[in-house]
Amino acid sequence: MKITVVGYGNVGAAMVKQLAAAGHEVEVTGRKLESVQKVATQFGAKSASLSAAAKDAEIVVLAVPYGNAGAALAELGSLEGKVLVDVTNPLTDDYMGLTIGHTTSAGEEISKLSRATVVKAFNTLFAQVLEGGAAFPSQAASVFVAGNDNDAKQKVAKMAESMGFASIDAGGLHNARYLEAVAGLNIYLGYGAGLGVQIAPTWIKR
Repeated sequence: MKITVVGYGNVGAAMVKQLAAAGHEVEVTGRKLESVQKVATQFGAKSASLSAAAKDAEIVVLAVPYGNAGAALAELGSLEGKVLVDVTNPLTDDYMGLTIGHTTSAGEEISKLSRATVVKAFNTLFAQVLEGGAAFPSQAASVFVAGNDNDAKQKVAKMAESMGFASIDAGGLHNARYLEAVAGLNIYLGYGAGLGVQIAPTWIKR
């Protein structure tokens, strides 16, 4: 698939790495072209400015801090007809809480800002887990996929599975409220409780 990753930080770079390794045609974009080009060169992807990116993409992965999402989407322009994967979490400055929740979510708010079909996914995984790959000693880490369009969810599930992850259908986009809370708990366990960043929520299918 043709996939554009918006963001070149730890999560964005990890997504570029694993998507390129899975054989997808990957483009990376962001505000600082020098950083964009560095990540693209490192993992064999294409690079583009925000205004020029995602023209041919089937899937766009939004991997920027939630506070920067609106500006990034505005500069990208119309994403109508594309699937937008929201990887963000609306974290407080100390990473120990969420700035929104219960009655809305980052995924739902991002859906209001874009004409793309938004799917929440990958937000419950630490960047270090994404960067290292999907395989754990007992089973593949799970990617929970929430959205209101079944075809879009299936595309994102196939993308996750191509990277070696297990995909779990997490229902409608409103369930992003719970996935973002799971991410918040995971961050507490990893950092606050000292369990480390190689932990990941998994779900065993029976």
